[in-house]
Amino acid sequence: MSGGEEETQAGFARHFYDRISKAYDLMADSSEHAYRQAGEEALGVEGGATVLEIGFGTGSGIVELAEMVGDGGTVKGIDISQGMLDVAQGKVAKVKTGATVDLQLGDAQALPFEDGSFDAVFTSFTLELFPEEEIPKVLAEVKRVLKDGGKLGVVCMASVKKGEHESILEHSYEWMHRHFPHIVDCRPINGPQFLREAGIEIVVDDEKMMWTMPVGIVVGRS
Repeated sequence: MSGGEEETQAGFARHFYDRISKAYDLMADSSEHAYRQAGEEALGVEGGATVLEIGFGTGSGIVELAEMVGDGGTVKGIDISQGMLDVAQGKVAKVKTGATVDLQLGDAQALPFEDGSFDAVFTSFTLELFPEEEIPKVLAEVKRVLKDGGKLGVVCMASVKKGEHESILEHSYEWMHRHFPHIVDCRPINGPQFLREAGIEIVVDDEKMMWTMPVGIVVGRS
């Protein structure tokens, strides 16, 4: 993909999420929040930890992570959408968790943080938005900013494993993503495989069902 095509795709995503930012919780969070919270529980960050969320969206996960790390903890977030940032900052301002929260715009393939900055990184329904060739770049950046032994938590639409029942909804997502990527920008991925190929040790590999489609709850250690 050329630089121009990458800029166009990134620009479209940014514009799309800017437009839906104020309605996103009504559109998606009602179905996503239980899986996000399951991922946060599996990640199990401790009080006082420093955590990064990639693709924080409207900030619901940021608030939950801030409550988990509590006093003395720090939660940072990065997202490409100014609209999402505005909504998330408004949500964070309404709660008091004792944690330091810092949200900013940025690119997950070039994280604006020092090496070894975080005890944990979390991302929910975000990794599958990247083209498959870009996912390794994102995970390489995650490894760079994690401390030795730090953990990565991923919640994602998951590919049906070989030999298991097929999901009509999953096939629909894949077909729509192939033919209309500007309308359906996500598709199921094999999260554990991507983490292993990035040199991240899998410590949790779980699945839950959303409608007829599996959602992966994956935790890895750097």
